[in-house]
Amino acid sequence: MSIKSSIKKLAESVPSEVKIVAVSKFHSTDEIMEAYEAGQRIFGESRVQELVQKNHELPKDIEWHFVGGLQRNKVKQIAPFISLIHSIDSERLMREVNKQAAANNRTIPCLLQIHVAEEDTKSGFTPDECLQFLSKGVLKEYTHVKFVGIMGMATFTDDEDKVRSEFQELRQLFDKVKLQYFANDSDFKEISMGMTGDYPTAIEEGSTMIRVGTLIFGER
Repeated sequence: MSIKSSIKKLAESVPSEVKIVAVSKFHSTDEIMEAYEAGQRIFGESRVQELVQKNHELPKDIEWHFVGGLQRNKVKQIAPFISLIHSIDSERLMREVNKQAAANNRTIPCLLQIHVAEEDTKSGFTPDECLQFLSKGVLKEYTHVKFVGIMGMATFTDDEDKVRSEFQELRQLFDKVKLQYFANDSDFKEISMGMTGDYPTAIEEGSTMIRVGTLIFGER
């Protein structure tokens, strides 16, 4: 199936209010343009150097999301143009994003990355760490970071009940955080969860944003 057909089929199967992030890491600018020409505007990258190059070469109305682990020393390179960082997994990274956003006279939208999967390779705040961190009230110090929701990944497993329960845990945390810390902030509304293998379950459990690569671009 062509990239255009894949985009069309996916868009038809996903509720209109759910954002599709086409994960384009390791894919060529030609492949991204094929998705772009099919109407896709949000693309996700996880390597800073590759993202900077693509941002330079591709249309300026693309909304670039950073979806991988972000090193603090690389934030400076994407701060001028990044639309959303999905992977804020520590206060140290938050501080650096705030610093570089201020240097570019921007406020950068970000998601708090939450660790619910039973895999050590995945990073992020545990739900308890997230609540503990927010309870310190330090967010107001980060005047150039705008938190708009949370992001998380389920365990990579064929056990759909397990995947569903982890998505439910993310949704429950979002509801708690929204109520306690962002009740009056209409921008805090995103739950980024669900990828090629599990996005239908994620949507059923309240995802507002799915990150899909293989289903659109095929296997690398």
